[in-house]
Amino acid sequence: MPVSAQLPRTRRWRTSRTIFALMLREMATTYGRSAMGYLWAIIEPVAALALMSLVFGLFLRTPALGSNFPLFFASGFLILNIYTGVGNDVARAVQYSRPLLEYPAVTPLDAILARFLLNFLTQLMVILIIVIGIVTIFNLRIIPDYPKIILALFATGALSLAIGTFNCYFFIAFPSYVHVWAILNRPMFIISCIFFLFDSIPQPFRDYLWFNPLIHLVGLMRAGLYATYDAEYASITYVLGISLFLFLIGMHILRRYVRDAMNL
Repeated sequence: MPVSAQLPRTRRWRTSRTIFALMLREMATTYGRSAMGYLWAIIEPVAALALMSLVFGLFLRTPALGSNFPLFFASGFLILNIYTGVGNDVARAVQYSRPLLEYPAVTPLDAILARFLLNFLTQLMVILIIVIGIVTIFNLRIIPDYPKIILALFATGALSLAIGTFNCYFFIAFPSYVHVWAILNRPMFIISCIFFLFDSIPQPFRDYLWFNPLIHLVGLMRAGLYATYDAEYASITYVLGISLFLFLIGMHILRRYVRDAMNL
């Protein structure tokens, strides 16, 4: 095999090893070296959803879709949880791995992908546990549309990766931006259709909220969990287009300015 053909393969192998090593480092420092440390990353969102379902279920006994409030609430909350949790973790990836970026073998993209993969896979495990738990505890009979569910989850992962990559530079260069971003995202809990259906929103507000990408992801997730619901308004093309645009802009900014920002 020509040497020129071996070089890209060697680089891919080195990149894969670097990302895997960064994931192990992340697990050791964030969750500790014991299995219980990692289990808390799963137990915490499960307990939070159970508590919130109990509290809101007292006031909203009849969900807007189906007959079980915890499942309806989880179908929206879990999408929002990926967006906020994974997105914020990815945004801190370069800042967290700043000392390692001094080595030529480690790039900002390696740090971003390592943190994204670890946190996104953890979120998928949380979702699996919660949905199976709700269906089992309440003895629900659902006919899931797995392609729609998988598409919704991975499109949410793509959006969180893009948002996090876009915010990476700003989290480093402007520390106050972290608080600004948190404030800007607080309305998402209300305007992402966690408690209601997009179809029930009156005009002209429905047209305005359509531009919120989480609306499309929550709608597709519910279409996958509820056989009687058809989220015709959900556009994955729109979500993936925004994700690709933000990711490319974020990577461009990181390549050009991240070294200067880290030396501030």
